[in-house]
Amino acid sequence: MKFTERNGLNLFEVNEDVLSKWDKQDLFHKSMSEREGCPSFVFFEGPPSANGHPGIHHVMARTIKDVFCRYKTMQGFQVKRKAGWDTHGLPVELGVEKELGITKEDIGKSISIEDYNARCRQNVMKFTQEWTDLSHLMGYWVDMEHPYITYENSYIETLWWLLGQLYKKGLLYKGYTIQPYSPAAGTGLSSHELNQPGCYRDVKDTTVTAQFAILDPKPEMTKWGKPYFLAWTTTPWTLPSNTALCVGPNIDYVAVETFNPYNGEPMTAVVAKSRLSAYFKAEGENADFEAYKHGDKVIPYRIVGEWKGSELVGMHYKQLMPWVKPTEKLEDNSPAWVKEYAEAHADKCFTSGIDKFVELEELAFRVIPGDYVTTEDGTGIVHIAPTFGADDAKVAKAAGIPSLFLINKAGETRPMVDLTGKYYLVDELCDNFVEKCVDVAAYSHHAGDYVKNAYAPEFNKDGKYDEKAAAKAEDLNIIICMEMKQTGEAFKIEKHVHNYPHCWRTDKPILYYPLDSWFIRSSALKERMMELNNGILWKPASTGSGRFGKWLENLNDWNLSRSRYWGTPLPIWRNAETREEICISSLEQLYAEIEKSVAAGFMTSNPMKDKGFVPGDYSTENYHRIDLHRPYVDNIILVSASGKPMKRETDLIDVWFDSGSMPYAQIHYPFENKEALDNRTVYPADFIAEGVDQTRGWFFTLHAIATMVFDSVAFKAVISNGLVLDKNGNKMSKRLGNAVEPFGAIKKYGSDPLRWYMITNSSPWDNLKFDEEGVQEVARTFFGKLYQTYSFFAMYANVDNFDPEAAQVPMNERPEIDRWILSELNTLIKNVAADFEDYEPTKAGRLIQQFVIDNLSNWHVRLSRKRFWGGGMNTDKLSAYQTLYTCLVTVAKLMAPIAPFYADRLYNDLTNGVKGASESVHLATFPKANDACIDKALERRMELAQVVSSMTLSLRKKEHVIVRQPLQCISIPVTDNQLRDDLEQVKQLILDEVNVKELRYADANMLEKKVKCNFRVMGKKFGKLMKAVNAAVTALSQDDINKLDAEGKIALSVEGQSIEVERADVDIISEDMPGWTVANEGALTVALDLEITPELKNEGLAREIVKRIQTFRKESGFEITDRINITIEQNDNIDNAVASFKDYIAAQVLADNIATSNEVANANATFDFEEFKVAVSIVKA
Repeated sequence: MKFTERNGLNLFEVNEDVLSKWDKQDLFHKSMSEREGCPSFVFFEGPPSANGHPGIHHVMARTIKDVFCRYKTMQGFQVKRKAGWDTHGLPVELGVEKELGITKEDIGKSISIEDYNARCRQNVMKFTQEWTDLSHLMGYWVDMEHPYITYENSYIETLWWLLGQLYKKGLLYKGYTIQPYSPAAGTGLSSHELNQPGCYRDVKDTTVTAQFAILDPKPEMTKWGKPYFLAWTTTPWTLPSNTALCVGPNIDYVAVETFNPYNGEPMTAVVAKSRLSAYFKAEGENADFEAYKHGDKVIPYRIVGEWKGSELVGMHYKQLMPWVKPTEKLEDNSPAWVKEYAEAHADKCFTSGIDKFVELEELAFRVIPGDYVTTEDGTGIVHIAPTFGADDAKVAKAAGIPSLFLINKAGETRPMVDLTGKYYLVDELCDNFVEKCVDVAAYSHHAGDYVKNAYAPEFNKDGKYDEKAAAKAEDLNIIICMEMKQTGEAFKIEKHVHNYPHCWRTDKPILYYPLDSWFIRSSALKERMMELNNGILWKPASTGSGRFGKWLENLNDWNLSRSRYWGTPLPIWRNAETREEICISSLEQLYAEIEKSVAAGFMTSNPMKDKGFVPGDYSTENYHRIDLHRPYVDNIILVSASGKPMKRETDLIDVWFDSGSMPYAQIHYPFENKEALDNRTVYPADFIAEGVDQTRGWFFTLHAIATMVFDSVAFKAVISNGLVLDKNGNKMSKRLGNAVEPFGAIKKYGSDPLRWYMITNSSPWDNLKFDEEGVQEVARTFFGKLYQTYSFFAMYANVDNFDPEAAQVPMNERPEIDRWILSELNTLIKNVAADFEDYEPTKAGRLIQQFVIDNLSNWHVRLSRKRFWGGGMNTDKLSAYQTLYTCLVTVAKLMAPIAPFYADRLYNDLTNGVKGASESVHLATFPKANDACIDKALERRMELAQVVSSMTLSLRKKEHVIVRQPLQCISIPVTDNQLRDDLEQVKQLILDEVNVKELRYADANMLEKKVKCNFRVMGKKFGKLMKAVNAAVTALSQDDINKLDAEGKIALSVEGQSIEVERADVDIISEDMPGWTVANEGALTVALDLEITPELKNEGLAREIVKRIQTFRKESGFEITDRINITIEQNDNIDNAVASFKDYIAAQVLADNIATSNEVANANATFDFEEFKVAVSIVKA
């Protein structure tokens, strides 16, 4: 057979050619059909949202997933992988709103919900072709012809079934709690959304330390001006909602007589004792009060009383901003203290619609205890606004403090800020409530104002947020602070940088907001989630135990509700008055319930029946007859057990529930494929991988749903990918101009170098600093070396008609160099397989790369080249061919999961026409190591030869002595017999490699040595002793150094303490000797004799002549078998070299005759030897 000889290496052309072949072969589907009946390896594809363009980071993410699916296929597993599209959620809706120039408030007004959702359905699939093209071009094998799509009715039905299971288990409930809410997005957020990377960020806000006038002061507080509690807040806009102040029961508080810094009024301030220095200068303590003038830089103060926080509890203060009086709703679930107060104060009660409320001003504005209060910042007194903080609400409720709610026209309790981020307008509020509880003049002053500029329309024109303008303009916080300063209610106003959560999709700050929401009681099963998590293989392990594990330890209930339009509707119908409700778990159940409603007269007909839907028919055609989205499901009215109408709760569900349900919904479980999942043939996943941002997103929701519904893990192993940054470590973005376009990168370099670079540059879970020079380096070194090695093989194999199916030369008849590379190859197979099994692709790729470059190309092939030249096919030559052929075929298989295109090209070039070879490397079986071929002693000796050679060659380079110039001697100090024996067996190999005549074994005392401490390692080990340890190590004698070198450790006494210094803690460096140059690597030292004798000089010149002639042959197009005649112009140096080494030169260059002459007729070359030039004639014999 003939091996294909290729002209040049263009990896994108390889990419295209191989891809075209795969398409014709339908290779992806064959990779699954040929494994029918084999054990399955289950992989789940995390669904991307197709309403955005794919980026270079998606090449990384998809490569990681592809690697293990290809590897497992080659191992004999059937690996089905279904693509998916995440089609619901905020990214889609916000994109549509921006495109249409509308906000959430316009939906249902200027555009119908039906038309809006139709536009969302259309837009979400806008870039599917780009994603498909990228996956195809980069060789990511996944079934994109039959993807799961989260907006499909069949998919939604499975979600409803899962919610039904949670409902039956009592894990689905409705609650009114303080939750993170995004005014910009118009919806509440779950805690896992709030914990996406980058959600918490530093912001600079205007803060105020407010003065709360004390109504019942302690005697010590009454002797100087008015007494005030001081409380600090980063959100002055919440002060109108204040109803309590919280102190730490065990914190020390003091009363301080002083002056207000802004108006100079005498006052007595109560603050935590440990926070005095934050508000008062030390030189002001007990300073002259009489001498103080308003405006002085140092304000005098004196401490006049001290109490524990528990002694302040129960004290009252005047409402800071008496715009609204606090209220509570009177209902069955109301706290006892609310009911008792209402019974005793009927005059404080009023109605709004059918609900009754009580005004509770008398119970508010008290000091209450709270164990969470700290003195790290502020005054040690915390301002409590129960409607805007979960901790505030909790501590207020425990102390019997009412919240400050507004009541709207619908009779609903709402915080002072509406869902768009502004204070409610007076005309939006219940008349009875306004009359009873609102100071209209005071409240109207800021009614309608946005609490943060980020929410204000003037900074969000045409859907674009002008962050610079918003930051530059005064916001409500500043205005309120200035007003407080004017009225003498502010003690200190300052800018403060603090960490504040932002919406993961709008990049705008969130609010904490009391909302009616549906929750999953995930906290009830957090211990089981933690237990199951311990059985998952996390890469890296620190993510599983840290970021994910700690998240589970502090798990809150899952806020499922979303106040949006495009998403999976919550399948709960409810009657608000009777509280009767039903959770629909299937379309068959919904159909039947609608029939009951029609019979009860609440619906005129069954819309499912009207559209021809048939329960139990799971065909795509049947399911496409209906739509389970809003507004259609909102129009369905069901009937309760008592005969009352039930309307659907208008919430959608968290989009993360969509994606977390994909193991079941992608196969329409349990309505179809029930047995396959219940028998665990398609579940749980053996492996998943996505970005680190999914740790508390998709990874969590997969795990939570699997635990709560199936008491199982959803995945057995997971890689949490890091980020792809630019080469300087900055996040990529189009705005910064540092984003890498994936299609362009693939067309420039080919997919394989990109994939190989991304996998081998750093572990998948580490952030990758993407540098195109690194991709080029991979193409040049790894793929270039592999191409050159194959080209060398093919050229000579075709000349010699090598038959890869010929009987194998027995291992014991092969020379040591072949046995060594085959031993290394089988060790490689074993290690690469182990790394792939441990989900360590970086280690696997680096091992393959090191083998190809260092062992195969730079060592085995280079040292074996002469075995392929000339002569017949003897045993040694056949062994050389078979060994190299085996290595190349095996490398093609090992690298195939990471670099699928070139691996397939290489494999087919090597096996085309070979009996029993697979159609593609991706249908071949992954190599298995042959332990009988592994010789660890041989590998150890050859590694020693490589290290000594490398050290010697580096010394030559340092001293500018070319390798073709022979040298006389290298000397190696030997400290043990094993080293001497190993060196003896590879001595000739080393000498030939480095072009040195002699290797001597020296005594360890031959060289002067120095010891240097490795401070990075030893600093951690010895801490404060490190300086003294360094002095002791530096002072070691030559005998001590030799002992440390030989025994691997030495005991020392440092500052009266016994310590042990290990060999790995230090670097031992040998000093150069006159006429010698020395290199050190670990415990190994090599000394090179630099003296060049006349004989050595002649030999070096002869080798240089050989090099020049070989170059001439190649450049002149001579065939490798052509014989030649050579005439060289006479020169004393040349004459001596040719005379001494004529036979050597002739053998190396295939010369029949070599002569020197005063004149060279027909000279066709000039050799420039720096010191002289000679004319040369080289002609075919």
